[in-house]
Amino acid sequence: MADRLAGALDRRDEAPNVALAEELVAREDRAGIADVVALVRSGTSRQRNDGMKVLYEIGARRPDLVGGYCPVFLEALASSNNKQVWGAMAALDSVAEQRADTLVAELPRIMAAADKGSVIAKDRCTSILVKLARAGYAQKAVPLLVERLKNAAPNQFPAYAEETASVMTPEQKPGFLAVLTERIKGIAQKSKRDRVEQVLRKLNG
Repeated sequence: MADRLAGALDRRDEAPNVALAEELVAREDRAGIADVVALVRSGTSRQRNDGMKVLYEIGARRPDLVGGYCPVFLEALASSNNKQVWGAMAALDSVAEQRADTLVAELPRIMAAADKGSVIAKDRCTSILVKLARAGYAQKAVPLLVERLKNAAPNQFPAYAEETASVMTPEQKPGFLAVLTERIKGIAQKSKRDRVEQVLRKLNG
């Protein structure tokens, strides 16, 4: 599989990695997927990054084909390579609904990686928490979503507020509204304020 990755083909784009993911899904090639996982664990830096891209693209199409590799994705969260971290977070996001039990048990690791990671990692963390809430873990996931909103970057805040509102529980609603009311004061851009105000209106309606 190594010779099919973008790096081996001297490509700077991700098209070869996506094409390989689509091929592995079409064939339900579990042995091939295992080969990619081996590269993620012990390949060169470029192979690890390319391989992770292949795996989360597979997850986006057929999460059942990569759900069993959650330990590999969780292991990658500790990488010093930022691309590897957000790639692993994307992979976990792709299997969150199918592997909710596993991810709930690993939330401290996931949250810590998001806190240290890029905007993409934080976006994926929010998505994971929303999916866990929908999968029956709202009592654990929603308080974490509300807490994360307190320090979310202004650019991401409206989107995170909308996602959190979609899984809001009665117990967390007062705290959620308090965070929105406080944070909206610091949002200068009108379009972003309008989005937060819409969430407030919907919840207060």
